[in-house]
Amino acid sequence: MAAASVLEPLGKDHLVIKRWRKGVEVEATLTAFVDIAGALWMWNLRGKLALSTLPQSQIHTSASLEISRKWEKKNKIVYPPQLPGEPRRPAEIYHCRRQIKYSKDKMWYLAKLIRGMSIDQALAQLEFSDKKGAQIIKEVLLEAQDMAVRDHNVEFRSNLYVAESTSGRGQYLKRIRYHGRGRFGIMEKVFCHYFVKLVEGPPPPPEAPKTAVAHAREYIQELRNRTIIHTL
Repeated sequence: MAAASVLEPLGKDHLVIKRWRKGVEVEATLTAFVDIAGALWMWNLRGKLALSTLPQSQIHTSASLEISRKWEKKNKIVYPPQLPGEPRRPAEIYHCRRQIKYSKDKMWYLAKLIRGMSIDQALAQLEFSDKKGAQIIKEVLLEAQDMAVRDHNVEFRSNLYVAESTSGRGQYLKRIRYHGRGRFGIMEKVFCHYFVKLVEGPPPPPEAPKTAVAHAREYIQELRNRTIIHTL
């Protein structure tokens, strides 16, 4: 007669194994520490019975997506007191928006467009742009303008200009793209960050474009400033 086995629960962490061998019933008690989330019985490489708990999740947790927030922390910088007669230091407002569903390269062109403009001129340029990123940048500028009046003691809302405006790469998400014949590919969901710095006061005059002679002089000076190693 072939041997057969039956598992019967006994208590919380005990199992009873019943086997019939040549018509004789043999009982054996097996103690197993079962995890609350579940467990998987598997044979290891040595052929012995091993207990391996199931992983809870394969998805990245929020700890892996931790953001340093260095740009926003610049608003908390405390400068030393100014000397008597020293010109007043203008207020600086750092603001950003992260994980925007937009390409960082497309956002860069819009960020460069308003760089060096006054806040009113930048808002006017973005108002008449049909780009998706223009409306996002406009919302960020309005938020930064409110922060300047509320948190940085700026008296006039219009007395601001865009000192820095740039974009950065966000946290991309990978997804499966299904192909024919049972194949697949990996596609990325693109995200970007937008950073802006507003400074109190009128915008500085635009710099004159450099001539070809000025570029050549800078290039020659860079070559002369090189350090040649393994020489006297």
